Amino acid sequence: QVPLVESGGGLVQAGGSLRLSCAASGRTFRFYEMGWFRQAPGKEREFVAGINWTGTKTLYADSVKGRFAISRDNAKNTAYLQLISLKPEDTAVYYCATRRPDSAGLGGSVPYDYWGQGTQVTVSS
Repeated sequence: QVPLVESGGGLVQAGGSLRLSCAASGRTFRFYEMGWFRQAPGKEREFVAGINWTGTKTLYADSVKGRFAISRDNAKNTAYLQLISLKPEDTAVYYCATRRPDSAGLGGSVPYDYWGQGTQVTVSS
């Protein structure tokens, strides 16, 4: 089990930026793939970005490609999501999650099974 705690959310104007952090406990963080998801009011949770356990491969939802960047620092047991050029439609609760490596790649179907509590991102117009 890898307890996760997100931070870094807040209120920002459209066009602004934020950096979300996901701190993990335990020595096995480095062996898990990490993902960021978000859920807006009245909508289903959606995948935002994923990164493999070495940090060498990433995957993004089309809606955030070119604006968000996922990274990880295994020495610090922390994953990050840099958000730039934020839009009001990016408003949501953002969650980080982990899963065991998927041989099919970041787009594979291995479920994310450990989740953080979420951090609110609100983008005003």
